[in-house]
Amino acid sequence: MSRTWFITGANRGLGRAFTVAALASGDTVVATARDPHTMSDLTDERLTVLPLDVRDRDQVFATVAKAFDVTGRVDVLVNNAGYGLVGALEELTETQIRDQMDTNFYGALWVSQAALPHLRAQASGHIVQISTVGAVGSLPLFSMYNASKWALEGFSASLADELRPFGIKVTLAQMGGFDTDWAKSSMKFAEGIPVYSAVRESILGMRDYPDMAALPSTEASSEPAEPAAEGEWVEAAPEVAAAGLLDLVSDPNPPLRKIIGPGAHQMVAMALDARRQDYITDPEFTWPG
Repeated sequence: MSRTWFITGANRGLGRAFTVAALASGDTVVATARDPHTMSDLTDERLTVLPLDVRDRDQVFATVAKAFDVTGRVDVLVNNAGYGLVGALEELTETQIRDQMDTNFYGALWVSQAALPHLRAQASGHIVQISTVGAVGSLPLFSMYNASKWALEGFSASLADELRPFGIKVTLAQMGGFDTDWAKSSMKFAEGIPVYSAVRESILGMRDYPDMAALPSTEASSEPAEPAAEGEWVEAAPEVAAAGLLDLVSDPNPPLRKIIGPGAHQMVAMALDARRQDYITDPEFTWPG
């Protein structure tokens, strides 16, 4: 049976790859972007493109309602909209911090909340939160990005338990590195403080952040790509992520957490082992066998 998808941040990177793959599999897609014209090259009678800024809660509720009105149902909801914010905590402004959380965390929260009455009414559905290996561990200069994804995972894990009695599934897709605009024009940078130059060089391979004024403007969209150890990037084509997502939503019993992408499994294992090492120093703590 064909499915109906609702995908945020669908105009580029992973969001576009998800949209193209879903259409290619014969499914129907409601795709959203802050500027729908950026998707004008995709022409398919099973595709509906709607404008949406996920930071605007009222617009989110109206757009989600319209999607259900247009298609009659949504089987797969993919919260993909987001961007990467890079900067030591001391370097970040209040505006930058709030915008990161408004997009990556509250955006997914509003979309999920808006869809719930509709999904309960149809007694089915699969919410896929596009998360990251950065929601398991952490990385210097990515504190607010990590925070937004840890928060996403926190509410989504509780949401999964709340929705299970209604036949609705929730999965956190913890992505590794993919060759998307997230790590390029969709990344935003703080204004650097010289004392953190060595940290920038160790993580990013540069002593200063790029000049944002010299970069092309972009809307928050595709998620995510994750820097590997020693500041190197491990990347795969977005189509690899899309294939992984199609496999995930085809699973009749999907897991709460699913790792997708090159290097991602190793990074999750490293992060969990680091946490284990912290806990086992406590003589009263026993790690589960």
